[in-house]
Amino acid sequence: MKLKLDSGREVKLKDVSLDDRDAMLDKVEYQFKKDGTPNGVKMMHSTITFWLRKGLDGDTSDNFIKELSFEERTQIFLKMQDTLLLGEGKPSNSK
Repeated sequence: MKLKLDSGREVKLKDVSLDDRDAMLDKVEYQFKKDGTPNGVKMMHSTITFWLRKGLDGDTSDNFIKELSFEERTQIFLKMQDTLLLGEGKPSNSK
C-alpha cells in the first residue's frame, strides 16, 4: 500500500506478518492522564522507529529514517496503526 505524506514524500507500507503485527502492537504503551484520557505514547521515538523498520517496504536504514521529519514519521506511524487496527473487534463471518 502506498502512502503519500502531507510533505509530498511517498512511502510504501508492507503487508506485515501476524507475528510482526503483534510485535508492533505490543510495542505501543499508551500513557493516560489521571482522568483516564489519552496523553500519548511511552517511549514514542523508539516505538515509531520500531514500527517504521517493521512496517515500511523498502529502505529502513538509519539514514532514511533520519531524513524523515518528525511530522512524516508520526504520519506514517498513525497510518500504520489505522491499517493494523482496522477490523479489530469485528466478528468474523463464522456461524
